[in-house]
Amino acid sequence: LKEKTEDLKRERRLAEDLLHQMLPKTVAKQLRKCQKVEAENYDQVTIFFSDVVGFTSIAASCTPLQVVEMLNNLYVCFDSRIESYDVYKVETIGDAYMVASGLPERNGAKHADEIAKMSLDLVAAVRQVVIPHTPTGRLQLRAGIHTGPCVAGVVGYKMPRYCLFGDTVNTASRMESTSLPQKIHISSATYDALLTDDAYEIELRGEIEVKGKGKMKTYWLLGNKNYSVQN
Repeated sequence: LKEKTEDLKRERRLAEDLLHQMLPKTVAKQLRKCQKVEAENYDQVTIFFSDVVGFTSIAASCTPLQVVEMLNNLYVCFDSRIESYDVYKVETIGDAYMVASGLPERNGAKHADEIAKMSLDLVAAVRQVVIPHTPTGRLQLRAGIHTGPCVAGVVGYKMPRYCLFGDTVNTASRMESTSLPQKIHISSATYDALLTDDAYEIELRGEIEVKGKGKMKTYWLLGNKNYSVQN
């Protein structure tokens, strides 16, 4: 009986660990208790989007197995690195990677700093990921960041997902889509949030036309004066 009880506890821990990788712990706890998960409004969060430069053409020249292997290597690399920061991985869609800070647990004014440090790390790390059919080739990342309010909540019943909604999400996505290879494109709102401790090297990009937003003044995040990117 004692052995069976220990086996049951071990299996429950494994199931809980798996659930916590798919949903925030606070949300998973409510779902296990069959409670309704209320949507939450967050005044300030920072959202990061990235995608692989030229992924469509890379995938077209790979076998399906090679595409999966390449993306798995990329995400294992990223997932292991983001654990060093106060961030939450929201989702991956194909080659797109979405991370947020400031939710589901609020962290005061730290969210922009955490995402900025993480993004510098990931842009450096992506160069280590090999393209399967071209061992000498390396992947390149295009990244974008925006800071602002958003709403977060769980949608769906069969496969519940923790999703973010609002203009901040759309603008962060636009920052990524208008970025350049191996560049981190940030909005004025993120720039202002990073100015507080004067720790970052930031370059003005200027005004650019952003679909659905008109002209926006944006910047390139180049580095952190006090922070060494992980090797």
